Order: sequence, then structure tokens, then C-alpha cells
Amino acid sequence: MDDVWDLIIVGGGPAGSAAALRAKQLRPDARVLLLDKADFPRDKACGDGIAAHGRDELALLGVPGLIDDHRPARRLEVVSPGGARVHATVARPNYVVPRMVFDARLVEAARERGVEVRRHNVREMDVRGDRVVLDGATVGRVVVGADGANSVVRRLAGLPPSPPRHTAIAVRGYADVPADDDVQFIAMQRDGWPAYAWSFPVGDGTANVGFGMLLPRLRATGLPGRQVLHGRLAELLPHLPARDLRAHHLPLSPGRPRPGAGRVLLAGDAAGLINPLTGEGIYYALLSGRLAGEAAVTAPGEPLRAYRRGLRGALGRHLRTTDLLSRAAQSPGFIDAAITTAARRREVFDLLVDVGLGAGTVPLPLAYAVTRRWLAGALANAR
Repeated sequence: MDDVWDLIIVGGGPAGSAAALRAKQLRPDARVLLLDKADFPRDKACGDGIAAHGRDELALLGVPGLIDDHRPARRLEVVSPGGARVHATVARPNYVVPRMVFDARLVEAARERGVEVRRHNVREMDVRGDRVVLDGATVGRVVVGADGANSVVRRLAGLPPSPPRHTAIAVRGYADVPADDDVQFIAMQRDGWPAYAWSFPVGDGTANVGFGMLLPRLRATGLPGRQVLHGRLAELLPHLPARDLRAHHLPLSPGRPRPGAGRVLLAGDAAGLINPLTGEGIYYALLSGRLAGEAAVTAPGEPLRAYRRGLRGALGRHLRTTDLLSRAAQSPGFIDAAITTAARRREVFDLLVDVGLGAGTVPLPLAYAVTRRWLAGALANAR
């Protein structure tokens, strides 16, 4: 018990690596241990999308050129449940980088900064005063759980998982596309809404393709999940036969995440930090991981209080916005109105991208404009 780490991070994905990078950035002498049950590189079922907001986080972490060798995706096309369509160039380009590549690069960057990386599957956790003991032998002043949607650290800390109503399930694969394809495409489906398929070109002649929907809506079909998810993906993207299909759960943000308990902080998917409007999680993972690593080394006496303060300042208003919008978006007509408005007004398109992929909020005049169009459409359909 004399060998004490300043910070132990469980999970080597974007949230865990961001916590490690930030801790060493602020305190180069800090003893930081990164544990993961897998060796890197390893695959992770995900949409692979890294928005411009995520690149901002990479710059803050001191690795601004981490994905510069990947081609940017400059255009976005969205089809609403009712068939409204918007196709425009984004204000700042997005990137699509397979997690096999992205996560391994982040872990290597953390290792180069002096973080010790070990393969280890955590099974037990015991809080003893100002220390946290993992598996009876590994001791840290602070532990960051960044071990995904099925977080072991969250369970061991006594915190509940995301309830089914705030959980989505998606299937992800890869398909061949023209090498010059640079359009991120999202096709929404009214049946079982909220539900949508996507195609995100990587830039090498392949695209990350997938389909996702809320877990209760999937269960309501009464059909095997594989049949529904694979079938609807093929239905919405018939020209893109997918391979290497893998399913994964997405714990959607309820607006007020529970970021930990005592000396145990949760980041990324483990904290339920996934955008409920889009399913985007890499930006939240990088940001929350950075804030968790910062709290661990700058406020080791009360890390959770510092972490909560940081999350509230960075995401508080945004998470309340996405929570409210996700409730309104239970009506496909609301999304039809939003996409129709975005197709006509460039500033609305840019704002929707910022809310869906970053930390944007919606000004009241814009919310009023979309709501008015939504109500007008609903009244027209009722006649």
C-alpha cells in the first residue's frame, strides 16, 4: 500500500486517454496509471465521427495533429423522418477515424507523456479513506472510470446504469464507397422513431455505416434485435451492403449526469455522456476525460466537487438544451420542422450542427421559429 498512484484510469478510450493526457499536461511529475482490459490497437463499435469540436479538445490536450493524416468530411446531408432534406457544407470540417486507429494513437500519446499503460481487467474496488484500492493491490488517490457503457467502475461505485428509456442500441459496420465521397449522410426513419441510419466516409474508399434506435422501441417490435437492426440498415442504405457488423449500447445523457462518487469520477460513456439527439459521444468523452484528469491532479482532496464544477461550466446549459430538445424530438414532426428550417436558413444549419456535435445551445427566437413551423405542420395535417 506504500506504492500510491496520483491517478488511476480504467479504460483506454478517448475519455480515459484524455484524462491521462491532461493530468500529465498539468502535472508532469504526477504518477498516472492507465488500465484497459484489451491491448491496443483494438476495435470499438462506434460511428467513428470526430467533429471539429473534438479536434478542439485534441488541441487543448497538446495533440493537435493526431488525425491530420485523415481526409476531412466537409459536407453533411440529413433526411428527416418526413422526407425533409438539408445538404450543406459544414462551417468546420468533421473527420471519420476508425476507433482501431484513433484510440491506439491516444494511448500511445499518453504513454509518450509518461503515463504507465497496463492490460488489466478490474474486478474489485475498495475506498479506504483517502485511497481507492483496485483488486486489493493497486492504490490510487483518485480513480477515473472511463470504461464505457457497461462500466465496471460505475457498478463498483454503487451508481446505477442508464435506464432503458435513456439507452439506445446501434449496429455498426463498414461498406465500400467512392474514394472521393466526403458527405456524411444521415437518413432518419419514422417507423420506431427516434431511429436513423448513417454513412460516414472514412476517406479511403470505405464508410462507417450503421443504424440505431431507442432500446424500448426495439423491444416493442417483439423481434430479434439483430433482425431489426440489420434489416433497417439494409432498408435505409440498400446501396451500401455492410460488413463487420457489431452492436453496441449508447447511454444517452438525461441532462444531469451523475459524474461519480467520492474519489471515483466517471467520464464519457461511463457517465452517460452521449448526445441524446445524435448519439455523438467522442467529443463528450474527450471533454469530460480532460476535466476529470484536471480535477484529479489539481483538487485531489475533493476531486468530485471540482469535476462537477468543470462539467457544469462546460456542458451545463448544453445538456439541459439537448434534454429538452430530445423530448420535443419524440415527435418526428418537430425534426421535420427543424430540418426544413435548416435547409432555408444557414445559421440554423450551423447551430443544429453545433448542438448535435458540440456544446451549442438554442436561442429562444430560433426555438420559437422551429416550434411555430412544427405547430403549423401539425395543424395542416390535422385538417
